[in-house]
Amino acid sequence: MTRKYISLIKKIPWSTSIFWVIISAFFITIFANFTMFAKANAYLIGSGSNQLFMVVLVLFQFLLLLFFMSLLTMHKWHRHILAIFYFVAAFSAYFADSYGVIIDKDMLINATETNVNEAFGLLSWRLIFYFTFLFVLPVFVIYKIKIIRQSTSKRVLYHSGVALLALVSFALTLLASSNFSISFFREQKHLPLYSNPLSALYATYQVTHKSLRSHKLFMHIGDDAHIVEPEEDPELIILVIGETARADRFSLNGYTKNTNPMLSMENVVSFKNVSSCGTSTRISVPCIFSIEGKDKFDLSKFKDEENFLDVANKAGVNIFWRDNNSSSKGVADRVIYEDFLTSQNNPICDPECRDIGMLSHLDDVINKQKKGDILIVLHQMGSHGPAYYARVPESFQKFKPFCKTNQLDQCTNEEISNAYDNTILYTDFFLSEVIKFLKKYDDHFETAMFYVSDHGESLGEHGIYLHGMPYFMAPKSVTSVPLILWFGDDLIKSQNLDMNLLKLKTNKPITHDYVFHTLLGIFDIKTNIYKKEKDLQSLGIKR
Repeated sequence: MTRKYISLIKKIPWSTSIFWVIISAFFITIFANFTMFAKANAYLIGSGSNQLFMVVLVLFQFLLLLFFMSLLTMHKWHRHILAIFYFVAAFSAYFADSYGVIIDKDMLINATETNVNEAFGLLSWRLIFYFTFLFVLPVFVIYKIKIIRQSTSKRVLYHSGVALLALVSFALTLLASSNFSISFFREQKHLPLYSNPLSALYATYQVTHKSLRSHKLFMHIGDDAHIVEPEEDPELIILVIGETARADRFSLNGYTKNTNPMLSMENVVSFKNVSSCGTSTRISVPCIFSIEGKDKFDLSKFKDEENFLDVANKAGVNIFWRDNNSSSKGVADRVIYEDFLTSQNNPICDPECRDIGMLSHLDDVINKQKKGDILIVLHQMGSHGPAYYARVPESFQKFKPFCKTNQLDQCTNEEISNAYDNTILYTDFFLSEVIKFLKKYDDHFETAMFYVSDHGESLGEHGIYLHGMPYFMAPKSVTSVPLILWFGDDLIKSQNLDMNLLKLKTNKPITHDYVFHTLLGIFDIKTNIYKKEKDLQSLGIKR
């Protein structure tokens, strides 16, 4: 039967390259843009607008896609180019339809840095279906059909002619519907980001263009960094970088479920109004350690400049980074780094390697340091989704029923919420163990724990899951993160801190920028780049 259909296709007299470009543009428009059309339709219904505009929107998408596909397939490699369009369309459609996320440049960078375990965590029958229907089958047909050979000049003429026709038709359609379309796109500025695969292809261009640009000279910062008066007891600070934790899911911040039973028994300060630097690990983690801060941070420049760890190292701080996530995203390139995603380093894997394993043999690391302050960075797996259920051992599955699949749209809101809350419960346990570990060293060090998450998470609100949306359209659940401080008694005395006063300031709006300067303050590092107004300790200093 299959051979019969293929033989019929091969005999199509008008089977030219431009014919299959038109078919491909139509197929991708109709079958790979459900999310964009659904969001547009929801807006039209909600605003009481004429739903006939949906026809115009479909035409916009088809004509725009046809314009670019026609131009990019003029040469003899047109089959390969069409295959790329189908591949990107399948990839983008799956994530847009399943999780409501957009494939922008930050998301693409995240994808290139995804490890094997994270990739397997996204596998599902639905993903296989999308790639089979939107990529494998169409591309199989494209490579099997017999395309009529044309001279280069004739092929260019046909393709450029169709491209011109598509562009003119687009302009005329826009002009004819301008009374509504202009106001529509002004209101729905984010909608073009769902245009598949054009948005993802543009993001690919952005990433490639930046990576090909010549590197600038490496920028040094804080060359004057030094500790003026080293304390009798050096500092031992553990900085925990959380993963995908939402501030509003911490009972310390008022959440109704008791997700922080352990931390609530400690003398911690939990800041409730903290804005992340980005909406993905790839942006937020480097930004946390960058001197540039949230408003000026540029990921393309980060690898060519020093960060907080370099400044602390210049001041004589001994630094160790332990990672149970994908990587340090370039932050720890110049310090001692250990990967705890492997059972070779992490003794607690079942088979998922647990965050608590990063505390193993940490005593040996500390005892080997003969002098100087110590900073230990622990990068969590935390609440990384969509397989929230896999992030915690069975003994921490307290909130039930919980979602037991990575296909979140197959679970109820309650199940997703419970699965996610269990990850916060496990983070609570992990942080309490960090504090317990630090208390052992109170006689020899001034100790502190600093916890902050990189970004939050969407759990199905408004049909959106996970994270990584462009910052301007990301919900508060993604940009509002927890930040928790714990200080040992000796450090409280040396810094002249009033913990009760500090707790009164926890509603102050702050950002990830405060991490850099608070750490400088805790270590008593003097440098001209230090900003006291961004040191959280300054909020609790006794007057």
